[in-house]
Amino acid sequence: MNAAARLAQDQQTLLGAVLGGQGDDALWALVDSNTLNASGRPDKSLARRGLQAYQSHGLALAERALGAAYPVVAQLVGEENFAALAQHFWRAHPPTCGDMAQWGDGLANFLAAAPQLAGEPFLADVARIEWALHRAAFAADSSVDLASFGLLSAEPPATPSLKLSPGVWLLDSAFPVVSLIHAHGLPAEDRKPALSHAAALLACGTAEKALVWRDGFKPRLRHLRAAEHALLLALQAGHTLEVALTQAGHAEDQNSDIAFDFADWLAHSVKSGLVTSACLINPRYPQGPP
Repeated sequence: MNAAARLAQDQQTLLGAVLGGQGDDALWALVDSNTLNASGRPDKSLARRGLQAYQSHGLALAERALGAAYPVVAQLVGEENFAALAQHFWRAHPPTCGDMAQWGDGLANFLAAAPQLAGEPFLADVARIEWALHRAAFAADSSVDLASFGLLSAEPPATPSLKLSPGVWLLDSAFPVVSLIHAHGLPAEDRKPALSHAAALLACGTAEKALVWRDGFKPRLRHLRAAEHALLLALQAGHTLEVALTQAGHAEDQNSDIAFDFADWLAHSVKSGLVTSACLINPRYPQGPP
């Protein structure tokens, strides 16, 4: 093995130890033989202290990085449990790039598979929403094209559609996860009644549909009615507005006292940055006008 290949192998061994907490004999032999004291002789105690410092720093970094992306999960499981969770996740899914803000995807599935958390199945959906909010902060910038909405009246109903802003994400959860997340984000004086309400919703099996998007530079989360959820799913799938509205009509709760008002929804969605423009899905002249 040439020097470059050996160096690459040694680096991978050391990186695996720092990230995964490994400590086998081959690793210690590598670290001990490459750490010298002031006299130029191997210093095993210094090597071990150095590696342990790197491992401790990595675990602390994991807890901070996950805590930034998943603040509500951290509150729900408690500080001590979250620290242990971050360490286990760090070892099971170490980062693959140098930007720690990009690390943490997959925590929801990790939580869902953890037998210790089987009694709190809503945690996985809370984590899914928090990661979507985290990712929305890094979504591409967008601007509203007001002129394009003239297509909605100038074109046949089966032709136009609507474009959603980058970072839009939907979840149909079996749990009141939007209420849980919002309650934990309130000021201390308002949190207790909101948490009690969210707990009551959880106890009676209330399901909630969630929307994540970016309003300007601010990631947003809100609960969706069934009609709006169906409309957004159809638009995300690339359907025309006509199809999307039909889907919304099928999903509308017939027992609701408030009917879905598309005109009001569109005005609010454009203002909040959810919808950025109108576009043509099935143009009348695919190859240009005659």
